[in-house]
Amino acid sequence: MVIMKPIARYMEEMGISLGELVASSGLDAKSVAAIVSGNYTASPSQRQRLAAALGVAKDEISWDHSVPVQHLRGNGPQTGRAT
Repeated sequence: MVIMKPIARYMEEMGISLGELVASSGLDAKSVAAIVSGNYTASPSQRQRLAAALGVAKDEISWDHSVPVQHLRGNGPQTGRAT
């Protein structure tokens, strides 16, 4: 049975900084920071590159959002009126 851990936990255990992960994965720093913090779910290709940079299988990393998505009420700014 594979125990999945968040990418931040792997980084902590391996002593890898965000900058080192960005450099070794070749991904955009802003995207990697959002993925590590749980604000963005990585695409399949991003998952593969990050897992390879850490030296683990992509199925061993938990890729879920850790920050709850808030639902906004209203029509948004494009309509010009509040609901």
